[in-house]
Amino acid sequence: MNIFRILGDVSHLLAIIILLVKMVKSKSCAGISGKSQILFALVFTTRYLDLFTNFISVYNTAMKVIFLICSYVTVHMIYVKFWKTFDSENDSFRLEFLLVPVTGLSFLENHSFTPLEILWTFSIYLESVAILPQLFMISKTGEAETITTHYLFFLGLYRALYIANWVWRYHTENFYDQIAVVSGVVQTIFYCDFFYLYVTKVLKGKKLSLPMPV
Repeated sequence: MNIFRILGDVSHLLAIIILLVKMVKSKSCAGISGKSQILFALVFTTRYLDLFTNFISVYNTAMKVIFLICSYVTVHMIYVKFWKTFDSENDSFRLEFLLVPVTGLSFLENHSFTPLEILWTFSIYLESVAILPQLFMISKTGEAETITTHYLFFLGLYRALYIANWVWRYHTENFYDQIAVVSGVVQTIFYCDFFYLYVTKVLKGKKLSLPMPV
């Protein structure tokens, strides 16, 4: 554990809490991609199967359980509790475009060819692209609510802090996980344009808006 890992976990948890609070207070899931949330639930499910086989620490176990519960609660709110406010027309990203290549890559490039390891690798690859349906949805509608942009900012910050965590671990522990690092960098790149808009617009009190696709 180090400060970057802890701050990354806090940022990740804060992003999820922001999203849940937004839906509960507004009684709406408008502007939120249900498909991205399904992918994140799949990420946590396939990554944390070791809950039943491997104990690292109370902190580690607690965070895994919290992320799992929150991800399924989020999906439930979107598709069950607040389904009438769900914008299915604009949440139209084709998930097979992500799931098929990610599944294939997890079988081709992994640390060891075992079920748990392949599923863990699948979760790492999938997390790197799971936000794309949300970004695609924003590009289709042309704008995003401020609270949704805060969610995306802290989600992107979590990834950036984890990159710092990996750099720290490499210099202090000589530990380097190529699959996790490369996937994390790819994921952070997807957030770069958003970070720029967040700083130049949202933090100045303006609403984040994007050019409508032609």
